This record gives sequence, structure tokens and C-alpha cells, in this order.
Amino acid sequence: MFDGVQRFRLRDAMSDEERKQVKALDARLGSPVKIRLGVFHGDQCVGWSWGFQESALRFYMCNSAILPEHRRQGLYTKLLQAVVERAEQLGFQEIYSRHVATNNAVIIPKLKAGFVMTAMEVNDLFGTLVHLTYYPNPLRKKVLDYRVGQVQPDDEIKRHVELSLD
Repeated sequence: MFDGVQRFRLRDAMSDEERKQVKALDARLGSPVKIRLGVFHGDQCVGWSWGFQESALRFYMCNSAILPEHRRQGLYTKLLQAVVERAEQLGFQEIYSRHVATNNAVIIPKLKAGFVMTAMEVNDLFGTLVHLTYYPNPLRKKVLDYRVGQVQPDDEIKRHVELSLD
């Protein structure tokens, strides 16, 4: 599914003790929300998305894919809409994902769906990643646009952001 991706397999690099410690830490996290969706063509699974709650506000779309022979048919866009809809219904205020910075096949549909670039990361497992975030609350998106210099503060932003514009 991810041919050509140069991947560092962290679990293979960890000692047995480190793996035990990670397992113990994971057990302390309780029961975060998880969303796991599949895309089917007949009985065949041709795609998926899964993600999980990181905090009371934040949902991480961890992994999504569509089999190569089923791409460019709008399946990823529908899958993305389904994940965002479920996360919004649960009340998450941020839905974010991380992608190899050149993965335009995923980045472009997410930007079209209202995600915005919020960070860059250099990661030992995957290389250079871009973080994309969707804000269900339109005011948060508007404030982000203000914060990055995309828009000037209007009355609504001024009511919600403490500004010293003297």
C-alpha cells in the first residue's frame, strides 16, 4: 500500500524493556475515542481510515488509504467527509493529520475539504511531515487566518482576541 516509503520501524529498534514500558504507558491512557472506517467494493475492503482522541479537544486522523486501483473515484473524499462528520458529532474542536510533505494525493483533497496547514515536522520515522488541521468552529478558522496574517481583525475577532492595537 505504501510502496517506496522509506520507513524506520521504531518497534524493531526498541528493546524488550522499552516495548514493555510503552505497553504499560498505553494501558494508562484509558479509553480514548477511536474511529475506524472501511471502504468496500462489494465484499472487498478497498480503503480505510482510523484515528483516535488525543485530548478533550483534539482528534488525530492517524492513517487513511485507498487501494491504487480504486483511487481517483472520489472515495477518499467521501471517506474524509465521514471521518470529519463523526469527529464533529462527538464534539472535537480540532481534527488533524500528518502527511509526508509531498503527498499531494492526500494533501490537496484535505485542503479542499477545509483543512489548513498548521505545522511542519521533521520526524525520524517518516521524514518531513506537514500537519493539516480542520476546525469545526468557523471562528477558530477565522482567528487562525488572522494569526497568520491572512485577514485583518474584524469586530468578531476583536471581541474574542485580546488586541492592543494602539
